[in-house]
Amino acid sequence: MSVLPDPGASRAVLVGTGRYEYLEQLPAVSNNLQALGDLLRGPLSLQLPARHVTVVEDPVAAHTVVGAVRQAAAEATDTLVVYFAGHGLVDAQDQLCLALPHTEFGRVETGLPYDWLRQVLLLDSRAERHVVILDCCYSGLALGRMSAELGLADQAAVEGSFLLAAAAETRTALAPVGQTYTAFTGVLLDTLRRGIPGGPALLDLAAVYRHVRVTLEARGHPVPQARDRNSGAQVALGRNHAALPAAPVTAVLGGNTAGRPWPDPRAIRTVTGFFTALADVRVVSGLTQQAVSERSAGRISAGAVSRLLNRGTLPATWSTTAAYLSACGVPDDQITQWQAVWQQLRAETSSARAAGTASAGGGEPERKRAWPGRLSAFRRQRGH
Repeated sequence: MSVLPDPGASRAVLVGTGRYEYLEQLPAVSNNLQALGDLLRGPLSLQLPARHVTVVEDPVAAHTVVGAVRQAAAEATDTLVVYFAGHGLVDAQDQLCLALPHTEFGRVETGLPYDWLRQVLLLDSRAERHVVILDCCYSGLALGRMSAELGLADQAAVEGSFLLAAAAETRTALAPVGQTYTAFTGVLLDTLRRGIPGGPALLDLAAVYRHVRVTLEARGHPVPQARDRNSGAQVALGRNHAALPAAPVTAVLGGNTAGRPWPDPRAIRTVTGFFTALADVRVVSGLTQQAVSERSAGRISAGAVSRLLNRGTLPATWSTTAAYLSACGVPDDQITQWQAVWQQLRAETSSARAAGTASAGGGEPERKRAWPGRLSAFRRQRGH
């Protein structure tokens, strides 16, 4: 079942190198980073809070990238998105190396071995799911040294993840001269912005990959690769905007609404995710805030709808949220699930507030005391 990640429990790290000292320049990479960051933060995609999207442009050292990914991996508990755009090289051992501004051909120590990032995802990540997007270009010589049995996507795969890789054969095909974006990322952005006509309600990675692949192939560009580990393909990067209602559909909501692609409250883990999904309910309904108010039979005004969707803390009572969900057309059984999530988040918020008060009084948070034990267990497993 496809699911949208909880934005409050998810993170994204976008890395790109467009300015090189020894390799060909890729000016479109800067545009890639800006556009993808805006998209992930906006309503057309994951609606991640701004602080949850880290952009690392033209990093001068490998540790800058690794550090950013490690921090995001420690913070994310739902989904972690890692994106790289720039030159990709293959070393003498057929391992993927991401080119940094000072990278030179034949000098692996000047680049960033992808395996370093892969190890962070494997060993340090708390996220349940990983999305790795590699928009890399290769020279013919590098491709010639690739193992016939093991392709780029296989090398880069991480358990519990989905890897989407643009294994371009030439730099020109990957970054056409004069284009705003690189070829692969340009199609990816367009897919998330416009949606897929006739596609699923949620743009999960399986659907995105198929559409991007067909589009690039039709344009004569290199065909991307993908690898799925443990149902990573079910992670959605946004709603299919080609399938959303274009205008208020009050009459339609008067009938059966059980089949509409409502946000799944069971995927909500944070307060941020609660309000993001709550706003998404209105988008799926196709109703304006005024129409929601009218359908509530006076139980909630248009102003109250706006205030509810723009809150930063959970409401103390359930009645307004229930009236909003009902007016939007959400089925009763799902409203019950929403209420259960609201109750759980309120309990967790109260517990966290109490724990913070205890910590301020001199007590050490439980999460900090737990780390040494985890580290010792890890060392025992590794034989240290």
